[in-house]
Amino acid sequence: MNGSRQNHLVIRTPEGIFFSLVLASPVTRCLAWAIDMSCITAVATLLGAFLALASLLSFDLSIALRTLAYFIVQVGYGIACEWLWRGQTIGKRLLRLRVMDSQGLRLQFSQVVLRNLLRFVDMLPGCYMVGGLASLLNAKGQRLGDFVANTVVVRHPKVAQPNLDQLIAGKYNSLRDYPHLEARLRQRVSPQDAALALQALLRRDQLELGARVALFDQMASHFRSLVAFPQEAWDEITPEQYIRNVVDILFRPHHDKPSNTA
Repeated sequence: MNGSRQNHLVIRTPEGIFFSLVLASPVTRCLAWAIDMSCITAVATLLGAFLALASLLSFDLSIALRTLAYFIVQVGYGIACEWLWRGQTIGKRLLRLRVMDSQGLRLQFSQVVLRNLLRFVDMLPGCYMVGGLASLLNAKGQRLGDFVANTVVVRHPKVAQPNLDQLIAGKYNSLRDYPHLEARLRQRVSPQDAALALQALLRRDQLELGARVALFDQMASHFRSLVAFPQEAWDEITPEQYIRNVVDILFRPHHDKPSNTA
């Protein structure tokens, strides 16, 4: 840990592309946690009311069951939400926050479990004192659970939609000749992959020629593995043009095909 707190997390890909992500501030994370605690309390209260019926058998049994239920709900809520929603809980979704691997890799289930189990340590001795101090002293704003799990919390601010008409102007999209495969592509591509493809096109002129060719070749292979378009739809176009066609489909699903060819 060091005391020089960063506002952005910069990730460099093997192809030489740099992605800058905004790190969530302690205040924003606290607000998200407050929303999540409200959800946890509501669920735990409803479950506790049901388990209170156990007091008809034994008052001590009822207390034990309600305490265990609250523990399970508090831990299970974070684990289930962050795994199913790719690093987000209800509070994080509302405030546009997301947990991710600090190296930009795919978030693993073990990381989600670890950071949520260590939340109880971060909350000691109360009011998130351990986690708050760790976050203030860590350059990436990581609480203890994040530091051990190698995760960070980033914020996705709303950004202006890029001018796709200018980016893909006048390009005939051969993939649009297969509407059923278009729809399948939109279903199978994750928001992260779509954003990376768009960013690659926006920043392609910043890359060296070799890195640019290698990047689009790998990305085209990845998207072709998701949906197998007929070979004649992509055989005579470059990988970069293939990615332009994919971005066109993902971000302009109802756009009419231009009449001119590339």
